[in-house]
Amino acid sequence: MPYSYALGMAPVVELIGRCPGLVLAVYAHPGYRAESGADIFEMCEARGLKCETNQKIFNIAANKENIYVLGVFQKAGGCLSPARPHAVFVNPADAGNLGANVRTCLGFGIRDIAIIKPGADIYSPKAVRASMGAIFHANASGFASYQEYAEAYPGYERFYFMLNGEAEIGSIAGVRGDTFALVFGNEATGLPDEFRGYGGRSVRIAHGGEIDSLNLTVAVGVAAHAFYKLRR
Repeated sequence: MPYSYALGMAPVVELIGRCPGLVLAVYAHPGYRAESGADIFEMCEARGLKCETNQKIFNIAANKENIYVLGVFQKAGGCLSPARPHAVFVNPADAGNLGANVRTCLGFGIRDIAIIKPGADIYSPKAVRASMGAIFHANASGFASYQEYAEAYPGYERFYFMLNGEAEIGSIAGVRGDTFALVFGNEATGLPDEFRGYGGRSVRIAHGGEIDSLNLTVAVGVAAHAFYKLRR
């Protein structure tokens, strides 16, 4: 669908604060009670947005969650910046993981997000809620294949996170400015070996032998933090 939902006060506040032009409607549950300094009706009025009480839409869109504020928004898409770092998620399967990963990347200075399809919808309600609305600070774009992404940004220094990566993440001494991309695979399968032929460096995150791998959300956090430190 061309629209989606932001469920919960925090995601809706981020939506109307960062992207008021994308807001189609804002609704409050009949049980909604304003908190001190955070009244959704006042926030919407200040931005010229209509907010109304409506039980029915909560029954449809948020009937299984303790949700009292809901925003409907137009999905956005655009080109990634050619001058900022990218995080590339290849065929992400879980929208909740994707939202959490976007929030982590933003926390460490990466706001341009590439999604290689097929994959989860970055603007799905589950992704928006998992990101606590941080998705509305991101600049996201989808690509039909990794080759399409690589051809669109040919000058980028690319780092592929793989279990058998050639370089340990701690051995990377630096990056060439901000034109680099951190590339992550699917939660279940990771990146296939064919990515070694795309140009770039394969990277591994060292860990103890008691486990065979880190889950994707942890790996994204470790990688994004390591490259945040390299850029400082």
